[in-house]
Formats: sequence, structure tokens, C-alpha cells
Amino acid sequence: MNRRLVESLAEAIIALPVEDYSLFQNTLMAKMIKKTPGVCGGHACIRDTRIAVWTIISLINQGSTDGELIADFPGLTVFDLLTIKEYYQSHQQEIDNLIYFQSQENSND
Repeated sequence: MNRRLVESLAEAIIALPVEDYSLFQNTLMAKMIKKTPGVCGGHACIRDTRIAVWTIISLINQGSTDGELIADFPGLTVFDLLTIKEYYQSHQQEIDNLIYFQSQENSND
């Protein structure tokens, strides 16, 4: 890890005017969710973790807490969970459909 680079980035981000800071947050969050053909069925995943958004939302719907999710998925951060929840808010139908279809597949096994 390049601590100096991280510190410099943090200082630059903190110094942004409110509008630019908001744009930065939205841009960062949008880039954190990826759909890559051949990875997790091409479904939305957080960063390069191969952790599908629908998996985390399904677990949240079943009562998992943020602390439990971070313990169960060591590659996740609190910011990742926030990003996943934000993505779900704007793509609810997509994620709900995936959860439904996965539950149907599992019930047929």
C-alpha cells in the first residue's frame, strides 16, 4: 500500500467544493459495481471481489447485519456495503428478479 498516495488523495478529496465532492462520491460508487461477462453470470458485483450484489442483498433481506456480512466476506468494507445498498435502490427490480430466480433454482435442487 502506498500510504503517501492515499493520504494525498484523501486531502485532495476533502478539499473539493461540495458539488465536486458529491460528483466524486457518485462517480466512485458507479465505478465500484461491475458487470463482467463470464464472472458471476455477468451479474453486478462489487469491485473485483466476485461477490454478487444480489447475494449480499438476499442476505440483508434474510436479516444479516453489516457486521456479520463483513465478517463472512472479509473482502468487503462498510463503504462496499453502502455502495451495494445504493445500487439496489436504483436497480431494485433487477436484483429482486435475480434473488427470486436463484431461490427457484435452489428449491428445484
